[in-house]
Amino acid sequence: MFHSLFFSTKPVETALHYLRIIRVVRGKAIERKMIEKTKRSIQWVTNAKDKAKYAGIHLIAEFWHGKIVDGEKELKQILTEAAKRANSTPLGIEIYKFSPQGITGVVLLAESHIALHSWPEYGYLAIDIFTCGNKSLPEKALEYLKEEFNPKKVEVKRIKRGTLG
Repeated sequence: MFHSLFFSTKPVETALHYLRIIRVVRGKAIERKMIEKTKRSIQWVTNAKDKAKYAGIHLIAEFWHGKIVDGEKELKQILTEAAKRANSTPLGIEIYKFSPQGITGVVLLAESHIALHSWPEYGYLAIDIFTCGNKSLPEKALEYLKEEFNPKKVEVKRIKRGTLG
């Protein structure tokens, strides 16, 4: 069931979806802890050129033929550092290792989430970085992940989420 939640054909729209997944895996207590740990204080980003406001930046990256990480401890360290580089606040981390190979890791952030999904048999790593607010630096997290995984090929899509006006 966990596998089908992460690999749904519908795009993940918010960190709330990840919260539901974590709740399925670890129970309702974690949801209460996360709510107690932070209050929503994120300011929407204002574009200086046209004064348009948006919630944040969503980076969707595909890494091909880079370093393979299959250890839970190492992936937790990588996700934690990526969150730090993005100037974000980690609320929780979940790692799930598939059999015989592949690993998924998600760090839920006060600002949204960073997720990694690997298919070692294809040399492929899917990366999802969504950060909200005017203090987040998702590109810094992506640069760190490029350094860490050293992929031979990288494709990135950058999306402004929640654009007003």
